[in-house]
Amino acid sequence: MDSKDGPQTWQVASVVSFYMSAALVMVFVNKAVLNSSPDLPLFFLLIQLTIAVVLLHGAAFFTKKVEIPKLELKTAKKLAPVTIVNVTGLVFNILCLRGVDASFFQIARGMVLPLTIIVSSINGRSLPSLRVIVAASVVTAGFFIGVAPSSTSDASDRWHEAPNRLAIAYGVLSSLFIAIHAVLIKVSLPHAQNSTIQLAYWQNLGSALLLAPFILLQGELSKLSQLVSTPAWNAEVFVWGSIVTGVFGFLLCVAGLLSIKVTSPVTHMFSSAARSAVQTLLGVWLFQEILTANRAVSILVIAVGTMYYTWVKSVEAAPAPARSAPAPPKDDIEANGGISLDEIEGEVHDWQDEKRKHPA
Repeated sequence: MDSKDGPQTWQVASVVSFYMSAALVMVFVNKAVLNSSPDLPLFFLLIQLTIAVVLLHGAAFFTKKVEIPKLELKTAKKLAPVTIVNVTGLVFNILCLRGVDASFFQIARGMVLPLTIIVSSINGRSLPSLRVIVAASVVTAGFFIGVAPSSTSDASDRWHEAPNRLAIAYGVLSSLFIAIHAVLIKVSLPHAQNSTIQLAYWQNLGSALLLAPFILLQGELSKLSQLVSTPAWNAEVFVWGSIVTGVFGFLLCVAGLLSIKVTSPVTHMFSSAARSAVQTLLGVWLFQEILTANRAVSILVIAVGTMYYTWVKSVEAAPAPARSAPAPPKDDIEANGGISLDEIEGEVHDWQDEKRKHPA
């Protein structure tokens, strides 16, 4: 493939591999830290957000492509809704991961796609196509298969334990706020000069500032001081885990922007499905986690539904045969209430829209 016509195979493979590796590192290091320090989820999240802000400043120092926005109160007020939704979704996301196995995390957040379709349809005041509804129904069925307890004659058998209901509720709430966030991003970008980097900076900084008071209210600083004086606590896991997840969270943002430029939605969805399978196997191997038939089937059904949805959106977004002059492409959400899923730590983007903003 000519580099002028599109990205080369090695570029696509490199970006997909980088994205998958970074995402897997994020989940498993997050889980390791939360296992060692389950009482410090908000403080842990605050460190990650702070590191992201610092790295954005560092990147801006080395390249002009990263521009730090001018901090103005009027802009902060306009971006307050998307920032509040962002930090709320992140909190529910990390509380969900704390309460479930790493191999079950994708299932607990399996309602991202259906809820995003619903929210986008309500926002666009239009109904999705029948095939989109079928895809969402398949994903929803996969979610309920996964959260249902497996039937067994021995209720004490740990391999058939029912998942944590509160953590599942956190996962559904996280999915809901991801869906709302996807819609708010579109109306918020103009306030950040249509720059995804500037919007990411505002969200990370704003989320950190909003999170700080709740850390005090939850008494996490006093819990941290107690853990520091406890010989059994492994502080190295918390410190290094915070640094690694902060850095890889920043790298995931970069990987997401690269994915938009050099991969197609179908490629991205297949890589996400592969990541779910690898994540499940690694969770069972590293943490000796539960793997029931329900969970295996659930992951498969969710992946099939998501890939079918991606195929449907690719077909629906294909340009119609030219008659005289081709009409400019409409925004996907405004056209039929549909969106394509780009899951980067809970982010959902309209791929067709992003492709137009970032031409290869």
